[in-house]
Amino acid sequence: MPWTYRHASAEWQRFLEVARDEMDLVSNNSAYTAIEGVLLAFRRRLTVDQALRFADALPSVVRAIFLYRWHPKAPSPWGNREAQTAEAKALRPRHNLTPDNCIEAAAIALRAVVRPDEIDPVLSAIGPEAEAFWRVAPERLRPVDFP
Repeated sequence: MPWTYRHASAEWQRFLEVARDEMDLVSNNSAYTAIEGVLLAFRRRLTVDQALRFADALPSVVRAIFLYRWHPKAPSPWGNREAQTAEAKALRPRHNLTPDNCIEAAAIALRAVVRPDEIDPVLSAIGPEAEAFWRVAPERLRPVDFP
């Protein structure tokens, strides 16, 4: 059985906790909305093949959120970080406390539960925009807690 299925809850809780702390949010609900917004903003910029390859590298619960209710369309332009952040923050606008650092926080959380050798080749294959989206300064990285 894949590790990510056997330990899905612990892996998800670690991801959620890191994202919540990095965004300085007080609730898991607020962190979830921010994470979902970031994942959807990223997904909109991918082809179907790219999205599926990225999903394969994600922890199981994060993968489920990334793919949930997906109706593939032509990829959106990458734009700049400001536009990507605004898009992430637009999810559920009446109940959204997503801060401006949401993409960086989600990237830090992702890299706390996924080894670089699993995610970096996927991002590299997608292209420099994908690498930039999920890039984290080395001093901001947290140790990976999962195999």
